[in-house]
Amino acid sequence: MRIPLPACLLLVLGTLLLVTACSTPVKAPVTSRENAVRHSGPLPSHYRVKRGDTLYSIAWRYGLGFRKLASWNRIRPPYTIYPGQRLRLKPPASPRRRTAQRHSRPSKAGNRARRAAKPAATSARPGVRGGGRQAQKKHAAAGGNTRLRWRWPTRGRVVQKFVRGDPLRKGVKIAGRLGQPVLAAEAGKVVYAGSGLIGYGRLIIIKHNKNYLSAYGHNRRLLVREGDTVSRGQRVAEMGRNGAGGAMLHFEIRRNGAPVNPLRLLPRRR
Repeated sequence: MRIPLPACLLLVLGTLLLVTACSTPVKAPVTSRENAVRHSGPLPSHYRVKRGDTLYSIAWRYGLGFRKLASWNRIRPPYTIYPGQRLRLKPPASPRRRTAQRHSRPSKAGNRARRAAKPAATSARPGVRGGGRQAQKKHAAAGGNTRLRWRWPTRGRVVQKFVRGDPLRKGVKIAGRLGQPVLAAEAGKVVYAGSGLIGYGRLIIIKHNKNYLSAYGHNRRLLVREGDTVSRGQRVAEMGRNGAGGAMLHFEIRRNGAPVNPLRLLPRRR
């Protein structure tokens, strides 16, 4: 039986398409390892310390202030912890203390008598505009940041900005070249240097004062160790690659454990 030419061409074309479809590998959807591990979930009640952990790195991982974490676990400076130690990640309940506070509350009559006996508020201290109390409140709201002079940790273009509340955008990403110098954004003490925090690669955390910490992730090489004191602008690492393979620095600033927008603290670039 002779097959017409158009039908023959269609048969050959269909066979070729079938062979091509069978021989072409199907690619699985690509998921960023960095994004997957940085997703935040519910805060566990406790954490078991692993080798390489520091109190600061644990507080950083769970978005806690290191001083609160130390207080909840009765750990005093220099905040030494040990592998296998069980740390509380939430404040302990203290029903006895709350009961004592309720019983010790003064009566309304006592409050009125105390207010009547209280001297009038003094005027503002000399040399302080707006009153000493207002100045103290402003300083506390700023977290003492008036004494910090932030500088850019490296050169390059900001390719990802901070977004409040987004667990994948807790800082900024600055693109550059492999091996480019990474500098301390302010003077302080290195409280973590390692790769134990998944999603950050080789990471450095610097403590600047009792409120502020900064972090430098995705480094190729670390040039400082835990316990080192660094100056503002000191070279602390070499830029590495992120999970997607691009050379860049992940930079974060946190105040009392909470991420803040670095672009609001860094100086404007010309």
